Amino acid sequence: MRRHQRGGTILGLILGLLVGVGAALAVAVYVTNVPVPFVNKGGAKGDAKDKAEAQRNQNWDPNSPLYGKNPARAPAAAAPAAQGVVVPEPPRNVADNTSPPVENKPAKPEVVLPDAAKATDKPTDKTQVAKLDPKAGQGADPLGDLAKSRSADGTDGFQYFVQAGAFRSQTDGDAQRAKLAMMGWEARVSEREVNGRTVYRVRVGPFNKRDDADGLKGKLDGAGVDAQIVRVQR
Repeated sequence: MRRHQRGGTILGLILGLLVGVGAALAVAVYVTNVPVPFVNKGGAKGDAKDKAEAQRNQNWDPNSPLYGKNPARAPAAAAPAAQGVVVPEPPRNVADNTSPPVENKPAKPEVVLPDAAKATDKPTDKTQVAKLDPKAGQGADPLGDLAKSRSADGTDGFQYFVQAGAFRSQTDGDAQRAKLAMMGWEARVSEREVNGRTVYRVRVGPFNKRDDADGLKGKLDGAGVDAQIVRVQR
């Protein structure tokens, strides 16, 4: 009895599934073949709008805003182009390459100065004579003139160094140079042999004026650095 009930239940499920599948297929076929009115109306309106837009673009004149209150000029201007007629361009102004006539200007008369005027034009000042003749302003002693010029600007024939010490080892010389660098002065370490021994001298300079060297020596003395001035021939 139970086997008979199970067989009927399974058969009923199979029949129900078959009926449902058949109904779904029938609805799908119906929807596919029957036209939808809303979709067709929208498509028809879209085609009409596209045709109208294409017609408007074909007859569009880019110069229509320039016509102002007289829009009737637009089709008249576009008519030759539509009929394939070539509109000749207006003649261009050709520049005249011919040169302008040359005016014959009268020559300026030459003014001849009398002898008295020429005599007054001669330079009488010594500065003017020196400008005309550079050698006239030079003295007979060029070395004396050079010494005078150097004494005028505060320089002489020597260079001045401020020596901040002489050491037997280069290490001590480099240490003194580093100390001066920390104080703001750039020094150099030079090596020289004195009485058969090598000495490393720490010097700042050269200075063209003795006053500059004296000023630096005073600053070094105030900072506790024993310094002296060394004069060297140029």
